[in-house]
Amino acid sequence: MKREINTRLRRARQIRRKISGLQADRLCVHRTPRHIYAQIIDKTGGKVLASASTVEPDVRGQVKHGGNVEAAKLIGKRIAEKAKTAGITRVAFDRSGFKYHGRVKALADAARENGLEF
Repeated sequence: MKREINTRLRRARQIRRKISGLQADRLCVHRTPRHIYAQIIDKTGGKVLASASTVEPDVRGQVKHGGNVEAAKLIGKRIAEKAKTAGITRVAFDRSGFKYHGRVKALADAARENGLEF
């Protein structure tokens, strides 16, 4: 278990190193077995511009379980809508070291379909 976490964190550092050179707002994703979270963080990394997660009261009524692909699609749609209202159209995708597969991929695809570019 500890080795898997260290591997993920090593991948996360490498991803963030590449993103920092782009000087773009980043869409940061975090997942747990029960929930998925997405935040858009500004270029400096000091301010959250928009966020969405399966722990929000609005979302909890719409999804039966927060740890599945359907919930991830809903969060991708919500983060894209919140980004539009904040005036953000272009972001860099920070998957936090998680593999681009399953829920992370579903969130990214839903965000792209709803207007975010990355």
